[in-house]
Amino acid sequence: MIQHLFRSVRSCLTAIFALGLAATMSLHGATADYNLPANKLAIQGYDPVAYFTQNKAVQGSASFKTQHDGVTYYFSSAQTLATFQAAPAKYLPTYGGWCATAMAKGEKVEIDPTNFKVTNGRLFLFFNAWYGDAKKVWLKDESTQEKKADTNWKKISGE
Repeated sequence: MIQHLFRSVRSCLTAIFALGLAATMSLHGATADYNLPANKLAIQGYDPVAYFTQNKAVQGSASFKTQHDGVTYYFSSAQTLATFQAAPAKYLPTYGGWCATAMAKGEKVEIDPTNFKVTNGRLFLFFNAWYGDAKKVWLKDESTQEKKADTNWKKISGE
């Protein structure tokens, strides 16, 4: 009797877990592995278009925001917002917004949104603190780092 009850409880818990997992996957979709806080604000609120058009990190504003694939993006102006909306994939941070150098090692590490590089139409973000600048490591052998990071991101994200 107790074994039957245990199996029933285990079956129910398994079903609940599976449903919860399915719901989580449908809610998060491809963003599950992205570098996002609970509010799903990308790049800590920095304008993704400005990296490309102004070659600098510009803080965005909640006054100019949009969502793309469940992720919120802030922009510094109506113009950069419109530019993003016309071709969002062009402005998305590489590796889900994780540090590019760490991704070359197969790791997900936070970034400093002011530490970046745009190369071949891709936005790479990097960790930076008093004890290390990941961008400097990346630049020592950028093509090898990029190949490793691309491979690792495919494994992590399933993209």
